[in-house]
Amino acid sequence: MSIIASIRRLFGAQDMTVGSPMMCLLKFSIPLLIGNIAQQMYNTVDAMVIGQSQWKDVGLASVGLAGPIVNLLLVLFMGISTGASILSAQYFGAKERDTLNRTVGASLFLIVVSGVIMMGAGYFLSPLLINMTTPSSPEVAAGATDYLQIFFLGIIGSGMYNIISGILRGLGDSVMPLLFLIVACVLNIFLDLAFVEQMGAAGVALATIIAQGVSAVLCLWRLCTLRQVCDVKMQYVIHPDKALMLKIGALGLPAGITQAIFSMSAIVVQKLTNSLGDAMVAANTAVMRVDGFAMMPNFTFGTAATTYIGQNVGAGKGERLKPGIKSMLILALTSSTVMVAGILLFGHNLIGMFTETELTMQLGVQGLQTLAFGYICFSVTQVLQGTMRGAGETQVPMWISIFTTVVLRMPLAYLLAFLTRTPGEGSAWPNGKPDALFVSLLVSWVVAMILSIITYRMKWWRRKLPGDLGDQI
Repeated sequence: MSIIASIRRLFGAQDMTVGSPMMCLLKFSIPLLIGNIAQQMYNTVDAMVIGQSQWKDVGLASVGLAGPIVNLLLVLFMGISTGASILSAQYFGAKERDTLNRTVGASLFLIVVSGVIMMGAGYFLSPLLINMTTPSSPEVAAGATDYLQIFFLGIIGSGMYNIISGILRGLGDSVMPLLFLIVACVLNIFLDLAFVEQMGAAGVALATIIAQGVSAVLCLWRLCTLRQVCDVKMQYVIHPDKALMLKIGALGLPAGITQAIFSMSAIVVQKLTNSLGDAMVAANTAVMRVDGFAMMPNFTFGTAATTYIGQNVGAGKGERLKPGIKSMLILALTSSTVMVAGILLFGHNLIGMFTETELTMQLGVQGLQTLAFGYICFSVTQVLQGTMRGAGETQVPMWISIFTTVVLRMPLAYLLAFLTRTPGEGSAWPNGKPDALFVSLLVSWVVAMILSIITYRMKWWRRKLPGDLGDQI
């Protein structure tokens, strides 16, 4: 095989309906994992740079306060991306090129519409949303508002990257989005260093939207060059297929609702976090940045499960389903276990990258140690729920998320905070101990894993699958 042919094979769309399931998943997942890590570097570098700048814990808390609100307003993109990725995988596996072309066109149309909506809503609602979280200080509130307003002025870049990269992953291409993301990540680091000292949280947001815009343009270019797989036709963008848009929405809506639930619960719990003081807000921000990296293997193999199952369901290859699921569980459990070991051994060093304040570091390390076991549980949840999504069942993961987040996690956090109060003048934790935040999150992850296993083993959700595929998954 020539060098050019080898390069084309590596960087082309990957057909996961042939070959060893383990090798298919490794080839797809490794660049996806690196890409997810690079994606997380956006927020992490932002937090590291501002936490070590003249803005210190106030700047770190501002970025942390804005995070859940950003995630809440990105749910529309999340839903479109999930729906587009599932349909792209299934039509690619079924070799239905024209339908795949129309799916791409409908997705691009939705990017433009949703981008305009998010830009306006995010900019004008930012001050209101920040105030709803009861900021720990006026300085933190001002920084978070500046961050949000600038971020949402450039939101279409983030939407374009997330949705088009979702399509590319559905086509089996996880390498090129990775390369583009690395370019954007390096650019983001340089822009952070250039803007943060003078602009604070606003500089962090400006650096992020410029870098995301670059990755979005590169992903669009990549999609347009995949002519051996699909065609990006303007007629399908200007006049999108309404049935396919509804199908994208139907598949993606539960994922969007799930993300909205996570984000809204984070905002509700953020009020509790803010009541514990600036040190706890800064510590929680640092923990969530490390958490983002710890979650990467889990999200990676969840996405790989969706693509693998989607392609093989589309191709009608039921004999490849169970071996693929088994391989994904092995990979996810192994990688998450290694990640947890690293957190337990180097937790102090990880938190130290964000802050030099002793109390903040102590609280952050305590949080990581509490959450560690939960990452292993979450890996099982992601693979099983990714499998269901790939098979077209997106509502079950949504309902599990609603229960574990709304019914369980939020009330438990406030209950534990109430039970651990230390009233009295000069008390260290008059509103509750930090353990309330982390223990409640750990419990929700463990319960989500148990519910995902029980639901996966049931047969009723598999009836949507064509033929006898439901018996083979």
